[in-house]
Amino acid sequence: MTNRSDGVPIDLVTGGSGFIGCHVVAALCKRGVRVRVLDLAPPADLAADVEFVPGSILDPGCLDAAMANVRHVYHLAGLAKLWARDRSDFDRVNAGGTAQVLRAAASRGVARVIHCSTEAILLPARRGADALIDETVRPALADMPGPYTRSKLAAEQSVRTAVQDGLNALIVNPTVPIGPGDRNLTPPAAMLSMFLNGQSPAFLDCVLNLVDVRDVAAGMILAAERGSAGERYILGGDNVALRELLKMLERISGRAMPKRAVPGWLALASATGAEWVADVVTGRTPAATREGVRLALRSGPFDSNKARSELGYAPRPLQDALADAVTWLAATGAGGR
Repeated sequence: MTNRSDGVPIDLVTGGSGFIGCHVVAALCKRGVRVRVLDLAPPADLAADVEFVPGSILDPGCLDAAMANVRHVYHLAGLAKLWARDRSDFDRVNAGGTAQVLRAAASRGVARVIHCSTEAILLPARRGADALIDETVRPALADMPGPYTRSKLAAEQSVRTAVQDGLNALIVNPTVPIGPGDRNLTPPAAMLSMFLNGQSPAFLDCVLNLVDVRDVAAGMILAAERGSAGERYILGGDNVALRELLKMLERISGRAMPKRAVPGWLALASATGAEWVADVVTGRTPAATREGVRLALRSGPFDSNKARSELGYAPRPLQDALADAVTWLAATGAGGR
């Protein structure tokens, strides 16, 4: 760790040890930017010139110290999962933690906050079958399908309030990130791992928008450089039906993928049972959650044209992103044999 005390501006990455966060750190380092990471544990393979500050976004004193001499804050810290035994953790960390970050940034006079949200809060309860989902969607807390999405939308609302109060901040909504480095197996990697290991005999057909995590990181930096305060930018890749994604996985991995789709009601019933077992018996993350199934049933295609035109965002093709994700999962043992 290098201690910064020479007055040169630093970019702070909260959650810099996480999946997207570690790629933001790497991309900033390649640009010659001085980087500070705030997280509970240090990133794997922490570069020698990256400063690591152990701590929580729920600790105001820690946040204030971490923001000393900071230019940009890339806020990614939070609970990036769809189940927690204590559901109130979502609101406490994702919503409450974001409010703490925004207050600290305003107090320290940070030049810009880039808040990382999720595409999940943009999936409307009712929409046209083929309508593209873009930044014109206006989500409401009452329409959120579970505690994760409610907490993420509440965090966004805090960002918008902070902007009204004069903070230079914007929101990015990555779609479904995949790629190397997902050591904690976030839901997208867990899904790929499950299919690659033959752990699911069937699937719930839906439409996904998958994006390479390295392109999300690049998009966040472009948003810091070129985005407009108060705006939202969807950082997505290619839209694909899950049944077509499984065909691509089969070609890339050489492993047979499930061919049978299950109805939504059955998937929801199964997830309800799995959550009960996790809550009452095992305390371990279930294979499926009710919120995850509800999101799949709302799924639809996303439009990233605003980020492309305003930021110069240019994600790579899905085939390349998926191949890299499968290679990484196989190398770590999470992609089957």
